[in-house]
Amino acid sequence: MLLDASRSQLVLVDYQLRLLPAIFESAAVVGNAVRLGKLARLMGVPAWGTEENPSGLGENAPEVRALCDRTLGKMHFSALQDGLGEWLRAPAKAPQGNARSLPKHLQKPVGASERDMIVIAGCETHVCLLQTALDLLDDEFDVCVVTDACGSRTERNRDAAFDRLAGAGAELVTTEMVAFEWLRTAGHPHFKAVLALMK
Repeated sequence: MLLDASRSQLVLVDYQLRLLPAIFESAAVVGNAVRLGKLARLMGVPAWGTEENPSGLGENAPEVRALCDRTLGKMHFSALQDGLGEWLRAPAKAPQGNARSLPKHLQKPVGASERDMIVIAGCETHVCLLQTALDLLDDEFDVCVVTDACGSRTERNRDAAFDRLAGAGAELVTTEMVAFEWLRTAGHPHFKAVLALMK
């Protein structure tokens, strides 16, 4: 499955100021999160942030927070338990025309998300990102975890989370994979801008 910018949403999980100093390779992780946020802006992809217990762990790094359309403060490790799912689902639309104008198998369910591909990255990979991603899979989203924009305090915890996510059906991708799948062609009007972001 290739990523499609018109069907994608970006979720950036818990890049919080008090947590980042403990995260393995945090500078590279945050750098890739910022690239993802800038890519989303260029490509018209909605971007959402989450912050775990912000009164205790602080806000997300300002360079990440600035690239999110909205940021959800949460106490559950899975952001879906605190309402992220409602943000990701398209608002319900009233049925149009004659209800019998299309056969049932061709009718979309009312309120089904038009952006059902979730590109997700964040900290800690084995806790908040893992639980959020597993809930997204249970909620029937296609989930792509951006591995080079994810971090935990240890490599072992991060990599164990990747193994578990892959086994559960998430796609493991990198920032560059997201960029070039969203573009699809060197003829895309934002190709040069994206290329500059990747360097």
